[in-house]
Amino acid sequence: MIEKRSPVPVPTITASCMTSDVRIAVDAMLSATGLPAPSVVVHPDVAHVTVNDPDDLALWLGKLGGEVHRYPPREGVAMWTLWTFSPVRGDGTQIPINVHAIVVEGEDVLDEVVRAVAA
Repeated sequence: MIEKRSPVPVPTITASCMTSDVRIAVDAMLSATGLPAPSVVVHPDVAHVTVNDPDDLALWLGKLGGEVHRYPPREGVAMWTLWTFSPVRGDGTQIPINVHAIVVEGEDVLDEVVRAVAA
């Protein structure tokens, strides 16, 4: 007679666990790189970093690469966002990171950041 076995339950990964994983990965990366990150907000699938100065985008871009997106100005300010990824982790994965800077109209932005703006 063949014994009927119950299926092995597959553990579910909660959004809270995923958010914690992103937080740990980003905190470790920030400790290792020293990149400026005065504000970090994590979600299960991405980390958002807001920097105080648009020149800080150049530091992030130089360290991690990526693509810069410039959004149309509203009320005299524009948001510039670097879409990048954490370094490859031990399990082969990377964390998407969006680094945001608010730029007042007329304020200079470093050439390397301007050149990285996605077409």
